Parts: sequence; C-alpha cells; structure tokens
Amino acid sequence: MRKLFITGIGTDVGKTVASAILVEALQADYWKPVQTGSYYGTDSEKIQKLIGNTKSVFFKESYSLEQYMSPHAAAETSGVEIDFKKIELPETNNSTLIIEGAGGVMVPLNQEFFMVDLMKKFDCEVILVVQNYLGSINHTLLSIEALKSRGIKLLGIILNGPPHKLSEDLIFEHTKVKLLGRINKEANISKEVISKYTDQFKNI
Repeated sequence: MRKLFITGIGTDVGKTVASAILVEALQADYWKPVQTGSYYGTDSEKIQKLIGNTKSVFFKESYSLEQYMSPHAAAETSGVEIDFKKIELPETNNSTLIIEGAGGVMVPLNQEFFMVDLMKKFDCEVILVVQNYLGSINHTLLSIEALKSRGIKLLGIILNGPPHKLSEDLIFEHTKVKLLGRINKEANISKEVISKYTDQFKNI
C-alpha cells in the first residue's frame, strides 16, 4: 500500500483541500490520525462532502480533540494524553492511503513526539503544501530540511494560492524538490472545484 502523508509549512495553508483533491484523483482512502478543533467539525467530514467517488473509505481518527490548538496543547486542555504507540495505521485494501497531518512537520503530539515522527513510523512518502506569505520561504526550507535530515522521502510540493515567482524560483532552485501541481485561489471550495483538479494529480 502506498502511504502519502500530506503536511504543510504551517496551519491553514491548504492541506485539507489538497487531501480532498488527492483522495478524489487517486480514489484513495483517507485518515487523519490526530484531529484538533473537532468542535467545529472534522477534516474527514469536510472531505467526504467534497468528493464524488464511492470507493474511498474514511477511517476514524486515533485522537479527536475539540480545541483548535496544537495536538499536545489540545490534549492537555482536554485531559487526554496522546500515546504515540497507540496511533496505528488502519487496515485497508486500497492501494493508496492519504494521511493528513495537523499543522506542519514539527507540530508536537506530546512532550516527546512530533508529526514528523508519524511520517517516519509509517514509512510515508510526504507531500508538502506550500502557500506564499511573508516568512513562507523560511518555513518551506526548514520543513524540507527537517524531512531530509530524518531520511523521509519528500515526493514533492503542491503550491496553493496565487503564484509568487520570486519565492517559488528560489525554493525550487535551492531544494531541487519536484513541483507536483498548483491549486489556484478559489472563491469557494466545492465538489466541482475539487473535480477540476483531479487530472493534474492522477499520476503523482
């Protein structure tokens, strides 16, 4: 089974939209190991409303926490301890599983483990979602360095939002990481919007 771990250079950079597109394009299964902010709904619920295929299976989160905070803080606020050993890969017959992280590469799960440790534990290929903002070059390069230093395979980058040639040229020239595709800024995210991007990502 191919395991694609979707992470980002920070929070709210487009991981869930990218995950929805990949689930639809690859008719993959989906799992978010640790969900925070579940009081407002889960990413699994959002993606199920955005895809049209009936093949994809959505697996229950290992931990679902109500507070919209980093996992370690949301867990502490809820009186829960995230046990890294108990986060186990779901069993699936699908050839591809999309795993969506929370926040970025170095988001803490508890006092000892970080999101990057899940990527390593499950031997995933990683897709990094990058959005341009002041500081995004630094966040992108640090994220890539964190992955490479741990021997984690970075499949490539998905750009989300309006182009910024100066920043993008520097990132790709410096890192030699593959560009997998671009998601444009969309006024609304709907099934139709997700569907129009599927051809771009069917052969990653």
